[in-house]
Amino acid sequence: MSASEPTVEELLPDLDALRTALDDVDYLAGDGTVVALFCAARLAQPVLIEGEPGVGKTEAAKSLAAVLRTPLVRLQCYEGIDVAEALYEWNYPRQLLGIRLAEARGTDLTEDALFGEQFLIARPLLAALRHPGPRPAVLLIDEVDRADDDFEAFLLELLGEGAVTIPELGTIRATRAPIVVLTSNRTRELHDALKRRCLFHWIDYPSAARAAEIVRRRVPGSSRLLAEQAARTVERLSTGSRRSNCSVCAPSTVPRSTEPLARC
Repeated sequence: MSASEPTVEELLPDLDALRTALDDVDYLAGDGTVVALFCAARLAQPVLIEGEPGVGKTEAAKSLAAVLRTPLVRLQCYEGIDVAEALYEWNYPRQLLGIRLAEARGTDLTEDALFGEQFLIARPLLAALRHPGPRPAVLLIDEVDRADDDFEAFLLELLGEGAVTIPELGTIRATRAPIVVLTSNRTRELHDALKRRCLFHWIDYPSAARAAEIVRRRVPGSSRLLAEQAARTVERLSTGSRRSNCSVCAPSTVPRSTEPLARC
């Protein structure tokens, strides 16, 4: 790494530095969230963040990437996601073209050449492992609870060893081990094998005061009174009988269209 590029350790010397940096990118993190992200970045340990939808889990990873001035590589999980969409796939049209060109030239295309790097399409997990730096990428595995058991099992090698195995190429280890953040809405229970490989943090609903500040950060010029009233209303709903259906918006999802009303 060149002298002009600070390391993760230099950017995040302590918890206060991370808290200040997150505040500078308009992410208002609680003490527990600061500790979890700090450990993920400094210890190179995956962190699993759980919480109700909309409490800022995804935004935490995005903000950490912004603080570290490094790419965010996001893998959005869903039911049925597989290796071809998460890790890699082969460029079959290009392979077929290569075979035909070899036949036209009267040359042989070996299996090793056919399944070489030039025909490999890197998906998010492989892209994060191969990020050259200068600092590691932040790999966001979003809503991992939506994936199935087989995909969870597939992630174990990545989480435990910072490596993945491609049958045709062998084991590929990270150039710079990514900072891995997994999120879950707890729609189902994750397996212990995955949990054992991760730090854990739960993000709860923000207080009314914190929610109002989030709104004011995301809607410049908004009325403090209106933001506080809206936040208190959402807080009552989120702690009442409608808790399972209501959430405070993550900062990035506060609609811009509220700005005219906010200045009333």
